[in-house]
Amino acid sequence: MSALKVAVLCGSLQRPSRTLVLCEALMAQIGLHRTIETHVVEIAQIGRTLGTCLQYGELPAGILADLAAIINADLVIAASPVYSASYTGMFKHFVDFMGMDVLAGKPVLLAATGGSPLHALIIDQQLRPLFAMKQALTLPVGVYAIEADFTDYRITSPALEKRISLAVDLTLPHLPQTA
Repeated sequence: MSALKVAVLCGSLQRPSRTLVLCEALMAQIGLHRTIETHVVEIAQIGRTLGTCLQYGELPAGILADLAAIINADLVIAASPVYSASYTGMFKHFVDFMGMDVLAGKPVLLAATGGSPLHALIIDQQLRPLFAMKQALTLPVGVYAIEADFTDYRITSPALEKRISLAVDLTLPHLPQTA
């Protein structure tokens, strides 16, 4: 069986990032069940360049490669911190460069981080419609984490670890058996 291609789109605008830590934990949990090959797109790393591009033809080769990795993945993990009750603008700008059906039927595991539980609905009210518009198969369980779930950018909450495990367990049946 070949490796499962997992692509991460992390919408955090800074490093270190709790959102990236959450994505890494999700990848590690998937890696306990399957051999994975990963590609991580960090908006914190490409955002300044991405922000100067208004047309697809202006995208540099590196960002085109990031888009291709997301489009060609067997599973996408899409995560953003909450900014003004939504995902980050650069996260959306990146997604806007994807064609309307390039994610058709592709499983997408949604995740988000925020300062408090009050923004947990970002997954269902912001992220899910965004990826549904791209025809993705948004998986039923997303993972939301708050600042209190982390200490020094490490997950220290058993409840969050349990949510990660549950999300991955519910994701596995949607993944191709042979990549």
